[in-house]
Amino acid sequence: MSPRQTADTAPERDALITMVRDFAAKEITPVVEELDSTERFPEEIYARMGELGLMGITVPERDGGAGGLVADYIAVMEELSYGYASVADQCGLVELVGSLLTGYGTQEQKDRYLPGIISGRIRCAYALTEPGAGSDLGSLATRARRDGADWVLNGEKIYIHNAPVADVALVLAVTDAGKRKRGGMSMFLVDVDTPGVERGYREKKMGQKASPVGGFVFTDVRLPPTALLGEEGSGFGAVLSVLEKGRLGIGALANGISRAALDTANEHAVSRHQFGRPLSEFQSVAFQLADMAVDHQAARLLLEHAAGLLDTGHPAGPACSMAKLFASEASVRNTSRAVQILGGGGYIRGVPAERLYRDARITTIYEGTSEVQRLIISRDLVRRRG
Repeated sequence: MSPRQTADTAPERDALITMVRDFAAKEITPVVEELDSTERFPEEIYARMGELGLMGITVPERDGGAGGLVADYIAVMEELSYGYASVADQCGLVELVGSLLTGYGTQEQKDRYLPGIISGRIRCAYALTEPGAGSDLGSLATRARRDGADWVLNGEKIYIHNAPVADVALVLAVTDAGKRKRGGMSMFLVDVDTPGVERGYREKKMGQKASPVGGFVFTDVRLPPTALLGEEGSGFGAVLSVLEKGRLGIGALANGISRAALDTANEHAVSRHQFGRPLSEFQSVAFQLADMAVDHQAARLLLEHAAGLLDTGHPAGPACSMAKLFASEASVRNTSRAVQILGGGGYIRGVPAERLYRDARITTIYEGTSEVQRLIISRDLVRRRG
């Protein structure tokens, strides 16, 4: 284990969790229903997270981040998501973009973008998905071709978090059609105000409504050589380098929703009386609460185990997939149980259980679907057996 994972770090993480929990209770929870109903991007919360150092948890201190562990990151993500998943989603996006800049960016690129992104002054987006390319990035159609020293970018991206509000986007494009994923894709830093960049639309989502999603259209966008992140052809490798941590972040986000569902269901079961006694005394309800608690705790242990592997430099791919798979599907189960325990009241807009149910559903889809996670896990099992 690394020195930072000994018992000596426990007080530091406990203090971090306490700080984030207090922030969520005081500054996020009071405005959740307003944000969900209006779908407003929470500028004030975004900026406040930057002030508190909650952006770029694992980004090294030399690059302006907190220099924390993945274990710190997933703890922060769960607490933020317990307040509101849309807010945690923003933290996760900055973590991903910040990690890519730290790992692949030149000093000039870091100096230009990282301070603003980590402080919350610059809003970022990560543009991979296209109309014909989701889980299969080999079908990417966006192209960047050389024109003298510059690059010219053409294509379309869809379902991109923060596209409607972003100042800068990391865009994956094909730069060598013959090589495709292995050496044929590159990542570009694209300022959204560059001529030829158009925000395509803003989606109306089922849940996590204050984390806006939309599209980009790139039409003959001229980019200087300094827009290339890393070496030409390193784009697909860059995507893979942050996948595992990204999956743990979404798993922790899902587990925050899961815990919120458990708490709201438990509170209702204790306070709501039927047939002369609280719902919690009926075995059919009590056993659902027990299953919810088990799902939440099991997910947390899987997440912590996988984070420990990443933090100590051990292979963690299957463990991260297990954690993301279980936590996201447990979140869907727990929010469904919460709605059931609240009965008709759980189906009403403005009731937390209803929002949590909607917020949880996407966690089994983005950052790798449940099917992709099962594929990774099963392939690892077969490989080890044979």
